[in-house]
Amino acid sequence: MLAVFRKTFARRTTELVSPDPGLQQRCAKSREKILRHFQAAHPAVSFCTTFAGGASLASIGPHAPRPSFLHRRLFCSYDNVYCVFVGSIHNLTSLVRQYGLSSKPADEALLVIELYRTLRDRGSYQADKALKDIAGSFAFVVYDNTTGAVFAALSSDCGVPLYWGVAGDGLLVIGDEVEIVKGGCGESNAPFPAGDNFTSSLFILEMEKETER
Repeated sequence: MLAVFRKTFARRTTELVSPDPGLQQRCAKSREKILRHFQAAHPAVSFCTTFAGGASLASIGPHAPRPSFLHRRLFCSYDNVYCVFVGSIHNLTSLVRQYGLSSKPADEALLVIELYRTLRDRGSYQADKALKDIAGSFAFVVYDNTTGAVFAALSSDCGVPLYWGVAGDGLLVIGDEVEIVKGGCGESNAPFPAGDNFTSSLFILEMEKETER
């Protein structure tokens, strides 16, 4: 799993920026080189797509050799919202009932998209609470191609790895393979915080601020 977003989003993650800009410029790579690295690492079983809004998503196809990957990898799109997902969710049915989803999703990636759309459209749930309601080991990145919003999260059990960093041209990079992220971001990378989420969507941030007040 790999996601690359325009540098506007990277400004929200100042803790990832290397204290040595010169070293960062020499070591980190461009979007194109990072995507090529991902595809070269997984020839014939990987794919990537780049959107007009400056986002790129890459994933491993369902026919990748299983012994090389411990966790299931999914890619899904619905209503112009895209999700790359790694891992598994154990309580799909209860989440459908709890959040009033229209039907049981075919897989975890579609469930995550449905949850995101619930957060976006109803405005009645916190992102942190929604993540705590999910039972399983997972990491995912959602990209809304209509609004340009990004929603990424990692389960609290550390069962699935996830890393993020800032690339040489200032882009935000999120992925589950440390070699890809570190190779693309140089020293400006770190493990994604377990049990946490990142969102560029102002409606979720504002909703959480109101709840805290």
